[in-house]
Amino acid sequence: CLFCSVISGVFVQRKIQKRLNKSEGYYESIKVEAGFPNETGFSIPAVNLLPLVRLSWKITFPDHIETRTRVDAANHLVEEIIPKKRCLTNHVNRQFTVSDVLGFCRYSWVQKQDISCMALPQTNSVKALPLLKSLTAEDGIPNPSGNPEGDRMEIRPYAPGDSVRNIMWKVYARNRQLNVRLAEKSVFDSKRTVAYLLSSEKDEAASAIARMALETGALGEDWAFAADGTEELCENLPDALKAVARSRALESNFSYSLDKFLTKAVGQSGAHCIVFAAAEIAPWLTKLKNTISRYSGQFSLVLATDGIQEEVSKQIWRKLLFQDATEAGMFSQTASSRGEMLQLLTELGQLVESTLIIDRKTGFSFDKSLRKI
Repeated sequence: CLFCSVISGVFVQRKIQKRLNKSEGYYESIKVEAGFPNETGFSIPAVNLLPLVRLSWKITFPDHIETRTRVDAANHLVEEIIPKKRCLTNHVNRQFTVSDVLGFCRYSWVQKQDISCMALPQTNSVKALPLLKSLTAEDGIPNPSGNPEGDRMEIRPYAPGDSVRNIMWKVYARNRQLNVRLAEKSVFDSKRTVAYLLSSEKDEAASAIARMALETGALGEDWAFAADGTEELCENLPDALKAVARSRALESNFSYSLDKFLTKAVGQSGAHCIVFAAAEIAPWLTKLKNTISRYSGQFSLVLATDGIQEEVSKQIWRKLLFQDATEAGMFSQTASSRGEMLQLLTELGQLVESTLIIDRKTGFSFDKSLRKI
C-alpha cells in the first residue's frame, strides 16, 4: 500500500504540474456565486494505473470553499466548488492526496495555480431594493438638515449680523418693523449617489445587499462605490462587484477607508453618503461616528443581517434534546441578536439621516425601531 501510494502520488504530481504549466492561459478566470455548486473548469484524467489507489483534492486557498469531484463521460475528474463566503484572489491553492482505499497511507502535496478567482456573495431571498438616492443641499425639498440655499421664503425678525440686503424695506415702511427674508434650508434628490461597504466579521449579508443594490440599479444611474480593501473609485458595475468580492480580507484585515473615499468621491461638497454595514457591534462603529462628526454631509445607513435572534431563555433539557430550526443552516453563525441591533441603532440612529435594516435570510426590511416595512 505504501509503495503504491507513494509511486502513484509522485507520478500524478508531475502529471498535474505539467498539465498546469502547458495550459497557462487556457483556464479562464473562476467566477462563481457563494452557496451554489459551480464548475471551475479544472479537470484531470482519473487515476487508473494501480488498483486500490484513489486521487482526491480540495481547495485550501481561498478558504471557506467546499470542493467536490465527479467523473464525466470522458473519465475525467471534474472539479466543482461551493463557496461559503465571497472572495477575490489571483491564485488558487489545491491540496492533492493520493491514498489507498483503506486509508492506511497517503501522499499529499499543495499545488498553486495562478488564476483569478472571484466569488460573489449569495443574495438569497433579498427582494428588489428601493431606489437609494443621495440628498444634497440645494433648492428643492424643504429639510432642516440642508443648507440655506433654497428659495427666499423664510421670514423672521431682524437679528444682529443679518445682511442689509435681506431686510424687507417695504414692510418696514408700512409698520416700522425690521424683518428679513432668508433662503430656506432644503435638499434635493442628487443625480449622483455615493455608497460605501464596511467590512467586519459578519459582513457577508451586508456585501450581498450592496451587490443587490448595484445589480438592480438601486443607486441610480450616476454613482460612485467603494469598499474596504479598494483604493480607487468604482463607477461601473464590473469594478464595483470586484470591490464587493475583495472586501473580505483573506489574510490581514483591511483598514477603515471611508474618509479617503469621501475625499475622492465628493471632496468638500457635503454630499449624502449611503453606508452598507453588518448589523453588529464592530470595530468600525467608533470610526464611523468620528467620520459623521467631521463630515459636513449627511449619511444613510443600510444594515444587513442573516436573521434576528430573539433572546429567549430555554431550559437545559430542551437545549440538549432539541435543536432550534433557526439555528441550523448556512446563516446560523451570522445572525444578529435583537439586543445588539437595538444598541447599534441607539448609538447611530441620531447621527444619520435614515436607517434601513434588511434580513437576508427572510428578505424582510425593518425600520430603526425594528418594525417590518
